Amino acid sequence: MHRHFKLYKPYGYLSQFITNQRTRRNKRLLGELYDFPENTMAIGRLDEDSEGLLLLTTDGKVSAEITGRGVEKEYYVQVDGEVTQEAIKQLRSGVEIGINGKKYMTNSCEVIHLDIPPVFPPRSKPIRGSRHGPTSWISVTLTEGKFRQVKKMTAAVGFPTLRLVRVRIGNEFLSNMEPGEVEEVNQFSC
Repeated sequence: MHRHFKLYKPYGYLSQFITNQRTRRNKRLLGELYDFPENTMAIGRLDEDSEGLLLLTTDGKVSAEITGRGVEKEYYVQVDGEVTQEAIKQLRSGVEIGINGKKYMTNSCEVIHLDIPPVFPPRSKPIRGSRHGPTSWISVTLTEGKFRQVKKMTAAVGFPTLRLVRVRIGNEFLSNMEPGEVEEVNQFSC
């Protein structure tokens, strides 16, 4: 019988369970957060310095179904500076970023300025202080997921990402989970 989990991946963890030769030994892995069953895999990934909703399963078919269907993923992104409407318009239309040394044009996506900053638990490594200038928050919803895509997109329009939190995958939400919290579910509603 397969098992499925929702996890609030904290900042500073890799989205994997075992280290490989390219991964340094001092990296923090998902297995430190919970006693997951053997053969548990992350459905997609979040960078070590990103946080938020991560789905895990022991069923490879479920993983392939969710990653292969173009399921929406929503991120709340804190950027350096007061984001402009022009930058939001560019992000919505798609921007050119680099992927594996090649130029890539991102698909159009939904981008919204968050007038009220979201409230998340403090990160283990604090975001820079207000003395370094203003920051702002946007919501970015994608159906694709290239390596560090959201960070590359915001940098391409002149507003580097300071904090990135995935809040939704399909119909699964981060809701009020705390960093490191794991919730076992019967199935995913993606």
